[in-house]
Amino acid sequence: MSKSEEITQKLGLESTIHEADIPTIDLYMDQVIQLFDATYSESLRNEEEKVLTKTMINNYAKGKLFIPIKNKKYSKDHIMMISLIYQLKGALSIKDIKSVLEPINEKIDTEDFPLEKFYHSWVKLQQKNAQNFLEEMKSHEIEVENQETEETDKLILLIASLSNMSNAYRKAAELLVDELTELRKGTRQ
Repeated sequence: MSKSEEITQKLGLESTIHEADIPTIDLYMDQVIQLFDATYSESLRNEEEKVLTKTMINNYAKGKLFIPIKNKKYSKDHIMMISLIYQLKGALSIKDIKSVLEPINEKIDTEDFPLEKFYHSWVKLQQKNAQNFLEEMKSHEIEVENQETEETDKLILLIASLSNMSNAYRKAAELLVDELTELRKGTRQ
C-alpha cells in the first residue's frame, strides 16, 4: 500500500452518514452522538479527540446553525444539518458556517425544502471528493518520490504541499462565503 493510500484510508474520507443511516424516529442527544461516533471515530487523530460532544451540539443550537429542536429530540433534518456542520467546521469559522447554512434553515422553516435531496447531493459530492483526494495525494507523492531526498525530507515536502493546498481550498471557501453573504444582502434589499 502506498503512502497516499495509507493516509487516505486513515482519514476515512468515504465515511459519512448516509440518509439511510439516519433513523426515521427522532433521537436524543446521546443517540445523535453515538451515531456520529460510530461513523467517524476511526478517522480521529487520537483517542482524546471527540467526534461530537453535547457542548458542541448545544453551541450549534444556541448559534442557530440549525432549526430549533422539539422536546429535546433531534429529527432526521437536524442530523443532516449537524452532519453538514461537522464537515464544514474543519475549514470554516462558526460565523461562516452560520452564513452558509442560514439560507437552508430559512427554507426549511418557511417552505417545503427538499433537505434530504440536498443532503444526498452533498453525500455524492463528498464521495467524489474522496476519490479525487486519493488521486491528488498520489500526484504529490510521485513528485516527492522522484527527488533524491531522505524520508523525513519527503514527508516535510508532502506536509508543506498539503498545507498549501488546504489553505488554498479554505481561502476559496471563505471567498465563496463572502460572495454568498453579499448575494443574500442584495436579495433582502
